[in-house]
This record gives sequence, C-alpha cells and structure tokens, in this order.
Amino acid sequence: MLVDKKVIVETKAKRELIEDHEAQLLNYLKSTIYEVGLLLNFGPEPQIRRKVYDNARKGSLSWVKQ
Repeated sequence: MLVDKKVIVETKAKRELIEDHEAQLLNYLKSTIYEVGLLLNFGPEPQIRRKVYDNARKGSLSWVKQ
C-alpha cells in the first residue's frame, strides 16, 4: 500500500515477523522511487519495522516511470 505517495506500508497477520518479511519490504524500496517503508504485523503481539533506502543508493532509477 502506498500512503500519501511517500511511504510504502506492508501489512502482515503472522505470529511474528521474520527476516523474509523485512527483505520483501526492502526489495519494494529498492525497486521504486520511494525511500521509506513500514512493515506492520497484526499478529498476537503488534510489531512495527521501519526501513529506509535512500534514492542516492539506487543509481539512476532509469527503469522507473516517474
């Protein structure tokens, strides 16, 4: 989900977050122009992870339509 054209929000309903869930969000950030992502888990214990991947690290982003 994209919020205010600034933040990618990935929601889960799992027992707990694992490294694969964070990697999925990071891949979204690497492949788009968006720099900030939130991973929200609505399992037994709510969890939040924030990831940032700035555009300077992405190169030219020539594959992205802006």
